[in-house]
Amino acid sequence: MSMATEPTQQIPSAADYYQQSAPMPPAPPTPPAGQSFQKPEPPRRERRGFAGTAGVALLAAVLASGGTYAVTQLTESPAPATTTSTTTQNQGSSPTVIQGNATAPDWTAVAKAVSPSVVSIDVTTQQGSGAGSGVILDTNGHVLTNNHVVGDATGNGAISVTLADGRTYGATIVGTDPSTDLAVIKLTSAPSDLTPISLGDSSILKVGDPVMAVGNPLGLSGTVTTGIVSALNRPVSTSEASPSPNGSTSSDTVVTNAIQTSAAINPGNSGGALVNAKGELVGINSAIASLGAAQGTQGGNIGIGFAIPVKEAKSISQQLIKTGQAEHAFLGVSAKDTTVKDGSAQRAGAQVAAVNSGTPAAKAGIKTGDVIIAVNGQPVDSSTALVAQIRAMTAGDTATVTLIRDGARQDVQVTLAVKPATSN
Repeated sequence: MSMATEPTQQIPSAADYYQQSAPMPPAPPTPPAGQSFQKPEPPRRERRGFAGTAGVALLAAVLASGGTYAVTQLTESPAPATTTSTTTQNQGSSPTVIQGNATAPDWTAVAKAVSPSVVSIDVTTQQGSGAGSGVILDTNGHVLTNNHVVGDATGNGAISVTLADGRTYGATIVGTDPSTDLAVIKLTSAPSDLTPISLGDSSILKVGDPVMAVGNPLGLSGTVTTGIVSALNRPVSTSEASPSPNGSTSSDTVVTNAIQTSAAINPGNSGGALVNAKGELVGINSAIASLGAAQGTQGGNIGIGFAIPVKEAKSISQQLIKTGQAEHAFLGVSAKDTTVKDGSAQRAGAQVAAVNSGTPAAKAGIKTGDVIIAVNGQPVDSSTALVAQIRAMTAGDTATVTLIRDGARQDVQVTLAVKPATSN
């Protein structure tokens, strides 16, 4: 998995429909009506090739209507039952949308509820400029976004934030966490009428749930795209260069136990919102799949995007606001990819290459050579998947680690500790 660097792809779509009327020989039937589309605006260059998130696409629904007629008389089909959505105003956050039809969400209502809580972010540094997205966390002006959107502005850059109504404010960095690709900034002289986004529960998401991505793809602020949750607990690994205090750069590996979505994701929506049909934040859009384009070029939507689950984003953002830094869960092993016999079958897993003394893994009795195949029931099929599962948790959590040792399965209870600053 890599940062998206492919040129933006456009996905054409069309809707053809016709209405069948009562037979009136010898008049000919009504021919199908055509429909045409205009090309979208040309994209604006993003700060760098790391794939931002939500994308631009033209969507059209195929509509059909018709009557059912008896031989001797016209029988009108009953009009379909109408379903409407309502919104419940939450104190101190964006409204919650109550859908009248769960199988056909009213995305217009969702967009109206969520858009005031999503912002466009512009960053200017000595190296250039770029754009991204963010979500409003509170009325104090804290905004959650991706580290790769604002990280370059640490110390020598300027950040401006534009609200949905067009007002623009300066902002400063509160804290960054390169290992999760999250950051919190704060508006300077924040207005009193900010609308914080309502937080949802990413742990109850199911594959197939409808979702909407909201943000600033390709510089087109206020863009929404819809899709479904196409996979959960997807281990995604990316790398980016981050500045160090001495002026050099270091490479931080970002490993996310991500939500995979079919909602169109493109550069510029990094840090934007992935919301459910209620308008609740369930993820922070951060990356897209790449087809292996040359480094340094922007990538476009290919139908697979990734978001950081809100459970992890909430924990990290609260720590950044409080202390400017974030703690991470720690197991205390190094691992490598392998396959292992599981009964009469073979399965992929993460083989423990070393166990550090005094760590949670050592205290739980995990040994070198053990092959970890699940954490809390979620499959682990690689060393990256193991890292992603642990990073999705917090220090102090108790995890059930399923492993295979000497051909037999066993579950081990591990209480995770705080990751030491010097650990990988």
